[in-house]
Amino acid sequence: MTVKMTIDEQAIENNRRVAERFSMRGRKALVTGGSVSIGREIALAFADAGADVAIQHARAADIAFGRTSAAEETVAAIAARGRVGFAVEADFAQPHEATRSVEEARRSLGGLDVLVICASIQYRTPFEQVTEEQTERQIQVNFRATIELLQAALPEMRRRRFGRILTIGSVNQTAPESVLSVYAALKSAQHNLVINLAREYAPHGVTFNNLSPGLIATERNKWRRNDPAEWKAIETGCSPMRRAGKPSEMAGAALLLCSDAGSYITGADLQATGGRHLGF
Repeated sequence: MTVKMTIDEQAIENNRRVAERFSMRGRKALVTGGSVSIGREIALAFADAGADVAIQHARAADIAFGRTSAAEETVAAIAARGRVGFAVEADFAQPHEATRSVEEARRSLGGLDVLVICASIQYRTPFEQVTEEQTERQIQVNFRATIELLQAALPEMRRRRFGRILTIGSVNQTAPESVLSVYAALKSAQHNLVINLAREYAPHGVTFNNLSPGLIATERNKWRRNDPAEWKAIETGCSPMRRAGKPSEMAGAALLLCSDAGSYITGADLQATGGRHLGF
């Protein structure tokens, strides 16, 4: 005897099937820079998909953004979704803090399956005025910390033959702004590292991908929105879509690349730029 579903029951079943495609049930994830903006939205999307999530944050940065309790709020939002949330306070400008972040996340979650490298810094400075201190700090936070994170996370992933690595790049890899020359160069270096390691770790069940956002309305560029008219002009000229993206619009792409749906994708650079990378 065949039992027909009601329209509502069929819709629920269809939603369940879609959710299964993007499931992260039982996964343990660390999202660096996870207290605000893009990192926060990715962390919450992972929790929605069934993952337990640790976030790394630099409290000094959160305070500078006027978001003193951002990490606690994000952990509470993860817990409200029925998942384990944990915050690791770490300043990646200091050597070995990235390694400690992985170790604390692994210990608090009982393992680590997914690593999203989102934390970064930038200075909007004309190239000839970039100081040695600015250069060194960006190299440490944006590149050396990436190497630390990967070297701490990969041995266990290789041993267990499962892992998802996602770096958050930038449209500046392909369409660099002159005032972000060092930042853009380091994002390009990070992307090169992803391509290299994607090939090496593919036989071991570990995928490496890069997500390159365009102009996104984040805490970091909130100061540019103080003048609505000026921000509108920036938006209009930023991409063929003529608008800035929202942090939440990056979460779906991250979920694709880190969930079961992305199991056969590695070495990709997903351009989420509103078309900016097309040479607008």
